[in-house]
Amino acid sequence: MAELAWADVEIDIPFYDVDTYRVVWHGNYPKYFEVARCKLLDQLGIPYSTLETLGFFYPVVAMDVKYLKPLHFTQRIVVRASLREYRNKLDIRYTIRDYQSQEVITKGHTDQVAVSPEGDIQYEAPEQVVQLVEQALASL
Repeated sequence: MAELAWADVEIDIPFYDVDTYRVVWHGNYPKYFEVARCKLLDQLGIPYSTLETLGFFYPVVAMDVKYLKPLHFTQRIVVRASLREYRNKLDIRYTIRDYQSQEVITKGHTDQVAVSPEGDIQYEAPEQVVQLVEQALASL
């Protein structure tokens, strides 16, 4: 499936994200995905605040991370979040690359679904969300 839209963010690995070997703890990678995902959603005109205003939450219901190489303290990385699907769920793919070499270090994927404040899962994206995404995609 093709990338419909994407956003890149640059991150310098901070000391508080690494272990005693100066390697990023595996649990911090989803945080890097989240930073890129928020930028992507902002670019699409559907930041989390807008989704909540429309009456929906979009929790992550599935996540996959493939660690190809470790990340290290002070390393500069580029995290790309790519939208693949938005009508039934938000299917977002991620790559983490070294800033200098552009080598892919990590790959990942998340699925998010619309959930009402009462906890009801929406098996299709709310029409308002679909319209906002399609407007954003048309302007790219």
